[in-house]
Amino acid sequence: MDREIIAIYPGSFDPVTNGHLDIIERGSGIFDRVIVAVLVNIAKDPLFTLEERLEMLRDATARWPNVVIDTFDGLLVSYAAERHARVILRGIRAVTDFEYEFQMALMNRRMSPGIETVFMVPSEAYSYLSSSLVKEVSALGGSVTGLVPTDVERHLKIRIQRKESGREV
Repeated sequence: MDREIIAIYPGSFDPVTNGHLDIIERGSGIFDRVIVAVLVNIAKDPLFTLEERLEMLRDATARWPNVVIDTFDGLLVSYAAERHARVILRGIRAVTDFEYEFQMALMNRRMSPGIETVFMVPSEAYSYLSSSLVKEVSALGGSVTGLVPTDVERHLKIRIQRKESGREV
């Protein structure tokens, strides 16, 4: 009897981009279940709250029945073991991503040899895309149409307007 293959796709998703969704969609076609795990990191100052990021991810991934949205803190391999995941799914955009991700994959394998890291290259259209770049372009008044889901684009505009007007909490 085959065991279900569960993959964890971790990140901050601040905000979720079409590049993330590309990896999620393709991962959902390979693995039995993909858990999109939002890192809870109190040391970071995200643009969106954890609840907002979870809501945007749930909305954006609703079309894939085998995709689950969750949160985690602490060691990724510990979380993966708790969720009975056998795979950590990571997107690689460039050589600089690979160097960092390679080190993380080796450390994760050392701590938990039963969990494999699978690297996935995004579609060419999203090979340069990052949440940081999306936030920067949006904050400078540029269009992020086609780079993020429509709902996320709307959230970005509202958040940027609030920050500019000083109404941000």
